[in-house]
Amino acid sequence: MYVLASPCILNEKLRAEGITTDADRAVWAAAVARCRRFSIEIIPLPCPETLFLGVPRTPGSFLDRLNVPEFSVLLERLEADVRALIAERGEAPLAIIGVNSSPTCGISTTYYSDEKSAGPGVFLKRFSDIPLIDVRQFAQYRIYLAAPLFSEAQRVYNQALADLLSSRCYDVHLPQKLDTAESRGEGREEFIYHQNLSDLRDSDIVVAVIDGSDADSGTAWEMGYATALGKRVIAVRTDFRQYSERELVNLMLEMEAEVVRSSEELMALLFL
Repeated sequence: MYVLASPCILNEKLRAEGITTDADRAVWAAAVARCRRFSIEIIPLPCPETLFLGVPRTPGSFLDRLNVPEFSVLLERLEADVRALIAERGEAPLAIIGVNSSPTCGISTTYYSDEKSAGPGVFLKRFSDIPLIDVRQFAQYRIYLAAPLFSEAQRVYNQALADLLSSRCYDVHLPQKLDTAESRGEGREEFIYHQNLSDLRDSDIVVAVIDGSDADSGTAWEMGYATALGKRVIAVRTDFRQYSERELVNLMLEMEAEVVRSSEELMALLFL
């Protein structure tokens, strides 16, 4: 299991001067940590800009410095090298991890001209047959699974959902591991509360199960807390009942979350 990655994720010196921030470094470290956590090999792509312009170099767009026939020839050669590497390994990578804004390795935005434009960089555009993901999205892998946990059916479903997420290389905090009928009492409630708060704060994404005639109150609280922290919230509602003509469930919960109707939709939304 491996990913191909923009090489500056592993070596920031390959980037143009002065553009790497501490926030960038934190994101790249999280992406590398995810790969280590799930034994995903990181294979760096060649850096077309470094090979063509060298280092150090100042920031610039594709049209500014790379829109020449010689660079197109270089891209063709590098693409052939990467595809030969994939063929030699005998399996496709999970994804190619790029860095948005890069003229060559952007995913959804790129400096093609002097202003950002939508779409992948000119190098990664050549690999449309392989999933492309921005490093900032790939680095968001710690999930807090908010869900009712009071019946056997609920716990079985929660565990199945957690297992599915784990199989796609997400690190899942499942509150029911701490909170059971046997664990309540003797001061454990305060411990459970503070542990869940800590795990909520440490999470990147909250996945919330909102089945039922009304969403579980604890789950609703966790969704609101996550929203206040600025975290991404994805709500899973497989229940076919609707709260009203226009609402699947409570309006305040729907407005703060991306709502999906199945685990398949959830995985498609998360991507990787």
